[in-house]
Amino acid sequence: MKIYVLVKEVPDTYGDRKLDLETGLADRAAGDVVLDEITERALEVALSYAGKNPDTEVVALSMAPETATASVRRALAIGAASAVHVADEELRGADLGLTAEALAAAIRRGEPDLVITGNLSTDGSGGVIPAMLAEHLGFAQATALSSVEIGADQITGTRAGDDGTQQVTATLPAVISITEALPDARFPNFKGIMAAKKKPLEVLSLADLGVSADPAAAPRTIMTTVSEKPPRAAGVKITDEGDAGAQLVEFLAQNRLV
Repeated sequence: MKIYVLVKEVPDTYGDRKLDLETGLADRAAGDVVLDEITERALEVALSYAGKNPDTEVVALSMAPETATASVRRALAIGAASAVHVADEELRGADLGLTAEALAAAIRRGEPDLVITGNLSTDGSGGVIPAMLAEHLGFAQATALSSVEIGADQITGTRAGDDGTQQVTATLPAVISITEALPDARFPNFKGIMAAKKKPLEVLSLADLGVSADPAAAPRTIMTTVSEKPPRAAGVKITDEGDAGAQLVEFLAQNRLV
């Protein structure tokens, strides 16, 4: 079985995160960048299966700037057998539609049986890429899984909801996304780090994938304005002089909270 796992480089959630006010994009120079934790968990799902099924090939796939090589190599150090890095300057600021189209083209080249992703990235939090990939590829989809069992010709899993859980089954080939209920990724050891330097890492451009970033080729989301988050204003202080309840109701009504 061949499994593709989407991994993504994101600004470190424990560091400074800010937008470039000229481009409206994340300012990657504002702090450290790391592999998104949810994508590492997705990689762990694939590697756990591969550990019990030696004929399994796990491929890490990332769409990121050329500077993200170290993050892609980390996926190899964790245990992926090879990696595909889609890097093209025309992808800078790509919307969800273009992102899904490019990733689907890269996946299609590899002809995997299963694609595993995280349910939400910590930077964009779009949450729709798995479903968009399934549509592009013509694969079955099973999203937001809190448990996963991979079989020879199907996957089964559990999806948690507000009112309970659902048992989900999808026939391979399929795209699945997992939640943070799945285990953390294993930590890369020294042997894995050294082996990662020799593992295959293919870099692809949009031309290699036959995908156009031209807005005329397909509808694209275009950012028109961007502004800095305003500083937090002081709250309203209510002094109780016998009418605090009335003041509170009035405040809530003025702010359309009731």
